Amino acid sequence: MSMSVLSTKKLSASQKELLGHAQIPVVDYDAITITFKDFTIDQQCPNLIFTSQNTVNAYLGQRALSPHSQNALPKAFCVGEKTKALLEENGLEVVEMTHYGKELAQILVEKYKSESFLLLCGNKRRHEIPNALAQHHIAFKEVQLYNNTPNPVAFKDNFKAVLFFSPSGVQSYTAANAIKESIAICIGTTTAEEAQKHSKHIVIAAKPTLESVLEKAIETLTAKRIN
Repeated sequence: MSMSVLSTKKLSASQKELLGHAQIPVVDYDAITITFKDFTIDQQCPNLIFTSQNTVNAYLGQRALSPHSQNALPKAFCVGEKTKALLEENGLEVVEMTHYGKELAQILVEKYKSESFLLLCGNKRRHEIPNALAQHHIAFKEVQLYNNTPNPVAFKDNFKAVLFFSPSGVQSYTAANAIKESIAICIGTTTAEEAQKHSKHIVIAAKPTLESVLEKAIETLTAKRIN
């Protein structure tokens, strides 16, 4: 088995260079297809919860069609550093950011019980946030902005590692492939939980970001090469 890796998300040229500098060949594809849905946003809701960068991009497209007045921009609560950065780049104030939905749900319950929210998500969103809000009688409405559709592709090559960025990405990959002896390098714990159904060779990135997954891949495979 070569030291090549498979990324289940398309990488930018600079991201591929990180692996290239470490002499790690990479094949990349999108295990998930994202398609935006038709939706409407309640312009009066003061607080929006963004579960991913996809929700931000979908929201921004809709906002361009029916923008909030600049005096009444909603406040944002989000999951992920990249999600936060994208929101701030587009003029939204991010009140709270966590790496995982479970952590954000806990903060909302502890600090914002009297607020009302719009939960912006995809069709395969996790349950931690809506369940916590409902259990603690916090007012919210859910709006699905996009569909998350598996894109299973069969690969003949044996990869030293497969990079996973979501539980649905694991499900899509394993619908057409077995992980076998490949190392599953996962963006976070929820993705790792899904990968553990298919492999015992699991490594979790230090932070739930794409770059951290690449760093963990380089660290793991360089150690394997030395040993």
